[in-house]
Amino acid sequence: MHKLTFTPVSYTGWGCLHQLLPEVERFKATNILIVTDPFLKELGLTDKIEQPLLSKGYATTIYTDIAPEPPLAIGEKLVSFTRKHHFDLVIGLGGGSALDLAKLAAVLAVHDGKVADYLNLTGTKTLEQKGLPKILIPTTSGTGSEVTNISVLSLETTKDVVTHDYLLADIAIVDPELTISLPPKVTAATGVDALTHAIEAYVSINANEVTDALALQAIRLISGSIRTAVHEGQNRQARSDMSYGSYLAGLAFFNAGVAGVHALAYPLGGQFHIAHGDSNAVLLPYVMGYIRQSCEKRMKDILDAMGISSAYLSQEEASYKCVEALQQLVQDVNIPSTLKGFNIPEDALEQLTDDATKQTRILARSPMLLEREDIYTIYRAAFDGEMREPHQL
Repeated sequence: MHKLTFTPVSYTGWGCLHQLLPEVERFKATNILIVTDPFLKELGLTDKIEQPLLSKGYATTIYTDIAPEPPLAIGEKLVSFTRKHHFDLVIGLGGGSALDLAKLAAVLAVHDGKVADYLNLTGTKTLEQKGLPKILIPTTSGTGSEVTNISVLSLETTKDVVTHDYLLADIAIVDPELTISLPPKVTAATGVDALTHAIEAYVSINANEVTDALALQAIRLISGSIRTAVHEGQNRQARSDMSYGSYLAGLAFFNAGVAGVHALAYPLGGQFHIAHGDSNAVLLPYVMGYIRQSCEKRMKDILDAMGISSAYLSQEEASYKCVEALQQLVQDVNIPSTLKGFNIPEDALEQLTDDATKQTRILARSPMLLEREDIYTIYRAAFDGEMREPHQL
């Protein structure tokens, strides 16, 4: 038996943002908080959200005091602001950070204590109420945050999460038209993030027939369109495929989980403030190369889903070719292929390893048990730019 959880209502497809106003009306809200990235306000994208609401007499407040890989302090400040102003609906617009913070604000607005009290690894309090209704609108493809129950926060050297089904959006609006203006670098990082979600969901020990179908289709869509989306940002088909792929990957990993790549990526973001997508991208080939022996058949399937036929290859050969294909994809979208490429010093590898080992919730889903020595070896491989496997220790 498998438990599957999905956001109650999702709108997907070009131009589906027009569904926002009818959904807001359904909640009978009057005082609306819009949590968004500052640059989206500068671009005028927030006008597409706010103007229809203002024309109908809603009171709106746009909150932009957020940052990529948001530190805990930013989450605390937003929650305090939300409690103080008595909002009755929260709209999140932007990338994963904006959406994660919007979820956090909506739920913790009706709770007491600090955000830190509810963190997965160290918190002592439990969420007891659903909180304010929330509508999440991604502008990247993407983190999948619009369909997950997780809010990720950066700590001093690593990351932690607040996670509960109360954080699920009431409404997700996934409109690829909103991603057209996304710069190539962000398109690449968020796109490989989504691809990582799909791949890790497919090899997760919690994978099932439903998540497999979602993950494989996400891999097909993303791997087939990400290069075009990065290099031809105005390509409507590529943007649509990336949007759908990210959405499906989000549904897949929310129900099957992510594992080693994310566990090792969190400390990179925490210690060096590398964008989450970039952290996943640089580690993806090395983690998959290391755990290859534990999931050869699944990696053969991934290779096929990437549009590279494995018809005349053994499972072992296909799994090696899959790792090569992932390396090539990361290279093609201009993301550095080593930790050195992100200016990570060699003497940071031990601390990165220590922090990654604490991500027990995520590591538990890996098809291969990753102990401290394994994790260090993967970081070392990513630093040196050389693939390593367990027998090479």
